[in-house]
Amino acid sequence: MKLSQQLIFFGVVFSVYGLINYYILRRCLSVVPESYKTIFLATGVFVVFSFIAGRFLEQVWISFFSDVLIWVGSFWIAFMFYFFLSLVIIDLFRLVNFFIPFFPSFIIANIEKTKRVTALVVLVFVIITVAGGYINTRTINTRTYKFKIGKHTGELSSLNIVMASDLHLGTILGRSFLNDLVDKINALKPDIILLAGDIIDEDINPVIKNNVGEELVRLKSKYGVFAITGNHEYIGGVKTAVQYLIAHGINVLRDRYEKVAGSFYVVGREDRSIRQFAGKQRKNLNELLAGIDKSLPIIMMDHQPFGLNEAFENGIDLQFSGHTHNGQLWPINFIIEKIYDLAWGYEVRGDTHYYVSCGVGGWGPPIRTGSRPEIINFKINFVGPKK
Repeated sequence: MKLSQQLIFFGVVFSVYGLINYYILRRCLSVVPESYKTIFLATGVFVVFSFIAGRFLEQVWISFFSDVLIWVGSFWIAFMFYFFLSLVIIDLFRLVNFFIPFFPSFIIANIEKTKRVTALVVLVFVIITVAGGYINTRTINTRTYKFKIGKHTGELSSLNIVMASDLHLGTILGRSFLNDLVDKINALKPDIILLAGDIIDEDINPVIKNNVGEELVRLKSKYGVFAITGNHEYIGGVKTAVQYLIAHGINVLRDRYEKVAGSFYVVGREDRSIRQFAGKQRKNLNELLAGIDKSLPIIMMDHQPFGLNEAFENGIDLQFSGHTHNGQLWPINFIIEKIYDLAWGYEVRGDTHYYVSCGVGGWGPPIRTGSRPEIINFKINFVGPKK
């Protein structure tokens, strides 16, 4: 990404972030007692800037302090989102009431008391929502799908695939998270393991320092572990991220394919971010599949689920994607559903099977309120060409 583009992007992001937090702090100050306003404001400013400060600090000094800043800031992102959502709803009601008065007398009789009670209700709602979302992220769900592919594979009659996407390994999701994930994947006794991008979060340094890769090495399957790049590998430095994954037993497919056991193909597409971050174009799918024997099953990973019909048009039997997180924080999932043809879940188009995962990890806050983190287990039978 060009420097000018970076400046514009981060300028917009920080401006929006700053305005939202200004709105929240200003509204909250109206119910904070005068004697506590200074303490509240100082604490608020610290919390607001902690995530940004932590990210910058870990670039030069990964420590207890950078970890604390990132953890505090990550949780604040979730709190900020639900505080903002609550305040916008409240202010919309106030706006409507200004033009068409409908508030009952007990609300307008004592405005100061109403504001304090409303603030308490919002605080309790947000705390319960965020706490529940955090508990939800600690419970990894396994979704199992069984279906048939009408192609011959020689000696192979079935395939047990375990898939995961969006691990986002870093400061928040580290070694203990990956240890649990690897145990769950290995327990499914997979023939092959597929990781569909965003394995590493923005900064790989905490992953390296904490030897998180030692957990990746424990992944066990008959035909190995295959992965692709996601946009976050590019954000944090794709070359270093890919080298680290390869060094820890992961076969990273970057616009290439491999024939496995002489029976099926695994295709890995480069993430679309290659254009934004490297100024290059990934191969089109027709070019990428040149030389493939399409009479054999073709399984493809493409991190971002855009242009799904391209897989159908090129004879792909199974496409696995991630990236969307299904919005991660409710109700963002409703927006995500408008952006993608398939934002989350399983779908069949013709002979092509699709699965878009909401991910097993997540970006930013370790909070999920719109879905549960998931591992996907596909149990496929090969039944020969359809008559």
